[in-house]
Amino acid sequence: MLLADEINRATPKTQSALLEAMEEWQVTVDGTSHQLPDPFMVLATQNPIELGGTFPLPEAQVDRFLLKLRLGYLPADEEVAMLDRFQSGSPLNALEPVTNAAEITAAQEVCRQIYCDAALKEYCVRVVRRTREHRDVSLGSSPRGTLGLLHAGQARAALAGRAFVLPDDIKDIAPNVLEHRVMLRPNAELRGLTAAAVLEEVLATESVPMTGRRLA
Repeated sequence: MLLADEINRATPKTQSALLEAMEEWQVTVDGTSHQLPDPFMVLATQNPIELGGTFPLPEAQVDRFLLKLRLGYLPADEEVAMLDRFQSGSPLNALEPVTNAAEITAAQEVCRQIYCDAALKEYCVRVVRRTREHRDVSLGSSPRGTLGLLHAGQARAALAGRAFVLPDDIKDIAPNVLEHRVMLRPNAELRGLTAAAVLEEVLATESVPMTGRRLA
């Protein structure tokens, strides 16, 4: 599990090394390639406000992140709870592993077996194609985004304790899967449009199949 904190502060050379790790599951040092363990995951953070000394991530690298989450600020009661937890020390120092590589691999296999109806797969494709055809979008989601939408929907269903994907699984997770894969035209950005708004429009106007559960 690799955490790249404020990844946009990494130089292009470092980002290129991360791209090799995420795409080819290997790293190259002095001309020698080394395979990465399985499973291998990359998590990254970005500061959306301070841009000084940062380097934009290439589209090819951004596309390899399955999800993008916006953390924002804590609610007031949770911020108070944070003060209580950190008042006399850092609970981070007492963290212990909660799983291992074998369990993560097994969980991934379980998610891949979650049933997804053919109509929902077609819905995933239609939503992604709409991002490519939208008048305000210069670069829509790649097929990797379509696959990510399916896999994220399966994982969401598994977390809910279901063996099948519902339309809401796909629709609710779509903004997190697709927003970072959508690039707007310059004139759209000047009008204040955002990728999130484009996806909101797409999801609101694309018909959702009334299916999802496999009948015996």
